[in-house]
Amino acid sequence: MRQLLLVIVLFKISVSFAQNKPAVTLRAVLIEQLKTTHNKKEWFVPVNTAVEGLTAEQAMWKDSSGNHSAGQLVYHLVFWNGRELAKFRGEKPEAYNGDNNETFNNKLDKDSWAALVKKLDDVLTQLEKVISEADDAKLQSWSADIANVSTHNAYHTGQIIFVRKLQGSWDPEKGVK
Repeated sequence: MRQLLLVIVLFKISVSFAQNKPAVTLRAVLIEQLKTTHNKKEWFVPVNTAVEGLTAEQAMWKDSSGNHSAGQLVYHLVFWNGRELAKFRGEKPEAYNGDNNETFNNKLDKDSWAALVKKLDDVLTQLEKVISEADDAKLQSWSADIANVSTHNAYHTGQIIFVRKLQGSWDPEKGVK
């Protein structure tokens, strides 16, 4: 009898607690995913932190194994995030010939590297804005693509950090604690 009473009390407490928390929405989850791959440090390092302090020379560095440079990875992220942003806005995306290798440009100098880093931040900020303002029907139809954008960004951010570690330019203090 005491066990049954305990179960009932615990159930009522949990129901009461659950009712006081706001419901998690699809929009909130998708925006949180985008932000944690952009500029909000949570479970992993966001891309803004991964490229912070990286010089153009460091961004162009490649090891001898054929890995992409950090700069190539950033260019690739700008390309694909920009295409998705255009698609979500109903605009024509940048031309793509089907060769993904061409999305890893490595022609960088000091000025173009700074502009590329800024463009990545701008595109990701605009993506977050478009998603936050989308109506529910659009959000529902875009949800899988948005989730894939976040996964793609997290994957390549990890590669950027790996390249920086190989290069010796990664500050471990910027990592997740």
